[in-house]
Amino acid sequence: MDIRTMKYFQAVADEGSISNASRQLNIAQPALSRQMKMLEEDLGVQLFERGNRRIKLTIAGQLLRERTEQILNLVEGTKKEVAEFDSGIAGSISIGTVTTSGAVLLPELVNQFHNLYPNVTLQVWEGDGYRILELLDKGIIEIGIIRAPIDSDIYNSITMPEEPLVIAMQKGGIFDKQKDTIRLKELAHQPLIIPFRWRSLFVGWCAAAGFKPNIVCLCNGIIMDILWAKKGIGMALVPQSTKELVADPAITYKRIVDPTLSTQTAVVWPKNRRLSAGSKHFLDLLKDLKY
Repeated sequence: MDIRTMKYFQAVADEGSISNASRQLNIAQPALSRQMKMLEEDLGVQLFERGNRRIKLTIAGQLLRERTEQILNLVEGTKKEVAEFDSGIAGSISIGTVTTSGAVLLPELVNQFHNLYPNVTLQVWEGDGYRILELLDKGIIEIGIIRAPIDSDIYNSITMPEEPLVIAMQKGGIFDKQKDTIRLKELAHQPLIIPFRWRSLFVGWCAAAGFKPNIVCLCNGIIMDILWAKKGIGMALVPQSTKELVADPAITYKRIVDPTLSTQTAVVWPKNRRLSAGSKHFLDLLKDLKY
């Protein structure tokens, strides 16, 4: 199985149709069908479940799709690395980020990086922490910007300074006349909206404070959390930087105290993968800005 066959298979898997894939690849449909049949014969397994409309992948096909995606990304990454030896720092860097961390960390960093390396294009993917790690593991991005905690056995990381956690709530509520802080115990009977990644941590904090939290929603999107809080569905646990990202007069933010709760942004990359020259310079600049 060569690189061309992998690309053909990937196109068929993505399109779910031989005809659509053949148009994308600019080759004849019968020729592509023969290539896929030969691939199945070569591997000795059925890769496709052929239906009337769309082609679905078998379990073996799903595994092959995952592996070919990794291999093709590795091939493209290797081409970039080799080209950099002659052409200097150029090409592109793929970065994935969660919303609040990227909004705070990236603008100044990207501005300075672009001034230093104007020939490098940054490709930025946005998603929740789970999605960013998935893209990182598949080799679609080189660097991920997520919220701690992280698995230090799998990823190298640069952690940023701690950032307070706050509660976002509908303005005019029962805590509206308080100061800009709220004690953790005061949340004991309130409906709460919590990010998936922080569920176990938050439940542990609440247990230490002597109560079980009333979690009405687990969500991965900060914007969605704020919208729900604005509607009065619950009070949302979010990073303090959300106040700058979503400045809505209908929302009030209160910093959690007694105890103070905080989070950290972590910039991560896999330990078992070589970084491109551009990504190394990006991380070096991040370290300089941090310290």
